[in-house]
Amino acid sequence: MDFDPTLLRAFVAVKETGGFTRAAERLHLTQSAISHQIRKLEEQVGRPLLHRTTRRLTVTEDGEDFLRYAQQILDTLDAMTRRFQPSPISGVVRFGVPDNFMGDRLPPLLSQFARGFPAVRMEVCVSMHIDLRAAIRAGELDLAVVMSPPEVVEGTCLRRTQLVWAAAETFEAPKGASLPLAFFPKPCVNRQVAGSALDLASLDWHVVFTSASPQGIRAAVLAGLAVTVLTREEVEPGMKIVDGRYGLPPLPSVNFSLIWSENGKTPCACRFGQLILEMPDLPGVEAAPQQA
Repeated sequence: MDFDPTLLRAFVAVKETGGFTRAAERLHLTQSAISHQIRKLEEQVGRPLLHRTTRRLTVTEDGEDFLRYAQQILDTLDAMTRRFQPSPISGVVRFGVPDNFMGDRLPPLLSQFARGFPAVRMEVCVSMHIDLRAAIRAGELDLAVVMSPPEVVEGTCLRRTQLVWAAAETFEAPKGASLPLAFFPKPCVNRQVAGSALDLASLDWHVVFTSASPQGIRAAVLAGLAVTVLTREEVEPGMKIVDGRYGLPPLPSVNFSLIWSENGKTPCACRFGQLILEMPDLPGVEAAPQQA
């Protein structure tokens, strides 16, 4: 048998409010309408669900069992309504992010947003060498995640991570020769930070490999061609951290921050930005410092 959700809501309301009058007020109906719905429901079930006296109203044993199932059905229907209710929000979200921030979490994030806001079109720029700040200033992006040193305060800090020097497990620096390095093309924060640190070190080095692709940089490192700069969580099997070796200078930690363009806070962009703010921290990564 199929139960009308309207009748189920009336029964649950009577139980929760303790009477027909208050249930009618909650559901914006008359008391006689509630009485009719309960009577119709009991006729369909074929047994009494409520025990009525002049002084009190109680739920029968069958009513207690029925209440549990009714509440589960209504909860499921409410969840279904929320999930598939058309969103009034539409438009375009232009988002920029470096490869090393999202990783494998970008596809499920985009999927979650698309399910909730099917009328919104996404334009996503994922890159380590595009100047995302310049794109934000020019209004080419609505919001972006950028990397910056801890002393630079901008936007909303999402998390902090440590930069490290990384090489293949089998890497050995060439004796009597300059140290080979692999970098993303300019402008890249990893490259800028490394360059600033190397300028203060008495180390002979040269760029032997450049790639705009994280896969390209990883391939060069794992092949033993060069040392590079990665965040600590990017170091993968087959690599080793070589901080302090070969005369390499220490590297700072960096913040990932969410920044906005002047006119970027449209309703759809704000909803997407909220999803980014609610992303769980990666295991082993320092949480975002509290901002004043």
